[in-house]
Amino acid sequence: MRILMISDVYFPRINGVSTSIQTFRRSLHAAGHETVLVAPEYPAIAHGVRQEAAEGEILRVPSRYVPRDPEDRMMKIGALRAVQRVLAQRSFDLVHIQTPFVAHYQGTAIARRLGVPVIESYHTYFEEYLHHYVPLMPRRLMRFVARRFTVSQCNVLDGLVVPSRPMQMTLARYGVRAPMRIIPTGMEMQRLQRGDGARFRARLNIEPGRPTLVHVGRIAHEKNVDFLFRMMRHVVARKPEAVLIVAGEGPALGRCKVYARSLGLVEHVRFVGYLSRDSELLDCYCAGDLFVFASKTETQGLVLLEAMALGIPVVSTAYMGTEDIVRPQRGACLAPDDEEGFAAIVLALLDDPRRRAELAVEARRYAATWSADAMAARLEHFYAEIVERGARWRRSSAASRRAQDVQPGEGA
Repeated sequence: MRILMISDVYFPRINGVSTSIQTFRRSLHAAGHETVLVAPEYPAIAHGVRQEAAEGEILRVPSRYVPRDPEDRMMKIGALRAVQRVLAQRSFDLVHIQTPFVAHYQGTAIARRLGVPVIESYHTYFEEYLHHYVPLMPRRLMRFVARRFTVSQCNVLDGLVVPSRPMQMTLARYGVRAPMRIIPTGMEMQRLQRGDGARFRARLNIEPGRPTLVHVGRIAHEKNVDFLFRMMRHVVARKPEAVLIVAGEGPALGRCKVYARSLGLVEHVRFVGYLSRDSELLDCYCAGDLFVFASKTETQGLVLLEAMALGIPVVSTAYMGTEDIVRPQRGACLAPDDEEGFAAIVLALLDDPRRRAELAVEARRYAATWSADAMAARLEHFYAEIVERGARWRRSSAASRRAQDVQPGEGA
């Protein structure tokens, strides 16, 4: 099968969407499918065609700066339309959109031009996201806008990939009628075998044996990182030597640094920025005794699974996509949505190395059930189902047109 993917973000922009696209493309490629990805160029990457052995072809489209969000780029519409004309000369079975901005509207246009079905992956929980970026508008209004925006986009699709059951239920409650399939992003377990936590601790001058928590994720307003700082105050009150490593960058990074300082946590929080995924990030995960997380807007929560695959027990609240990961409590402890209660679980585990070791074993086993190949196989089946449904519809439409062309009395 030949699949055209289009996304408003991709590496070197590091986030869950980029990771999901790369993971699925690698597995699909290994299974014999061909994918072409259309994505923005970034300052460090020139536009044009690029080939990656593990993934396939990437078409980089000239892009421009996005106001209020220096990490992201917006594909230029004129350049994207030129790419459309090139793609119209090629054969594809399906268009798979990955993001709801320029990619959505241009992706649906390309699908119509090619005469093929179009599906989309729902990666972002906009109801709890949009109001952070339009702060002058009432929160209730922005939630309403986010829901209407979501429904209007999803209901023009032939299918929708959602990463969790809570997300599926939420979209159905909105009024989304497109066929939905729950297909989380899988774990590339071969990449998540080991990291050197001792090396990472040494790099940050964190002494061996010092209680260490790790958080990895985009530092954005909707990620609830402030909650972890307030929780950390309770931990430090009992364990003054404790430290929290925060990996990632984002639009709220400056504010988070100021907030951590205001809570008196300068000596207890280490901001380490973006880390290379194949070495530094793995070392960072493994530097922690525990991985902590409190976001309420995740559609999946890949970082939890990455930590678990490396044998790092997780303490997390359970909202939206993280619920499917945390709720079974296999290698993870479900924490309440209050700082003191969350801290109590963290402290109990820091005081119990035997329990942490048991959770580490459980975590590795559980993460392995989310393998990338298994999830890619689910996506293949969904692709085939959507393509066959489209073929049946086209056959039915053609037969109906032929019947309408036969006038009364003709052929009698």
